[in-house]
Amino acid sequence: MASPVIAARAAAPALPVWPNRQKKASPASGIAAVSAPATTELSAESRLGLSQERLAALEKIEHITNFPTGAIIFMEGQPARGVYVVRQGRVKLLTTSSEGRTLILKIAKPGDALGLNSVITGKPYDVTAEILQPAELAFIPRADFLQFITQHGDACLHFASLLSRDCLAANEVARSIGLSQSVSERVAKFLLDWSSNGPAAKDSLRVTLALTHEEIAQLIGASRETVTRTLSEFKKQRAIELHGSTLILRNKAALEGLVAA
Repeated sequence: MASPVIAARAAAPALPVWPNRQKKASPASGIAAVSAPATTELSAESRLGLSQERLAALEKIEHITNFPTGAIIFMEGQPARGVYVVRQGRVKLLTTSSEGRTLILKIAKPGDALGLNSVITGKPYDVTAEILQPAELAFIPRADFLQFITQHGDACLHFASLLSRDCLAANEVARSIGLSQSVSERVAKFLLDWSSNGPAAKDSLRVTLALTHEEIAQLIGASRETVTRTLSEFKKQRAIELHGSTLILRNKAALEGLVAA
């Protein structure tokens, strides 16, 4: 399986954060809520999708909890107890084969709903969700969530759009791994995707790379050694610079050329 459970941790609009709300402990995790600064990573665009009336109704059935890096939210094969909406931070969604090989299917960001497919179908969680960066999640119990989307058609469409985006993302992962001609192409595509929202300078793009080489390998379907070697080649070619967790794209056009080849 993926990382063991750590003791005491556990192209659609996203849901907004209410800055000064009283937080409730999540019954799904058994972890006491931790006070956090009233900040959010969500953009103005991501605040759209549900009316204030629907948001107020949703607030009554959700439970806000903060999780540290490495916490396991749920594991592949466990009964789907509810939906988790990412408010802040990053979450890895991964699957593991019987041989122990791990593939990261997605890095969930604020606004993403985790476990949505399993909660709707009534099947066990089909992935493992592990905290990549300290995160704030809103847990909505399955029965409450199903009743909510049954009573509110606009909310149902909202979450359906999130589910559709997840399907498109899964197709993109399969396409990237199955049709890419080389690991260099996959690494280049990963770097471009990861830095797509980073601040652009005159001749470079600088972002924080929060993933290890092993995690990048699991995300693109390659070995850690191959990823390390490819990144070293990109550095020699002065396409990128890596300073600790800081990634600088010096030659974005060169990476784009690899992906388009």
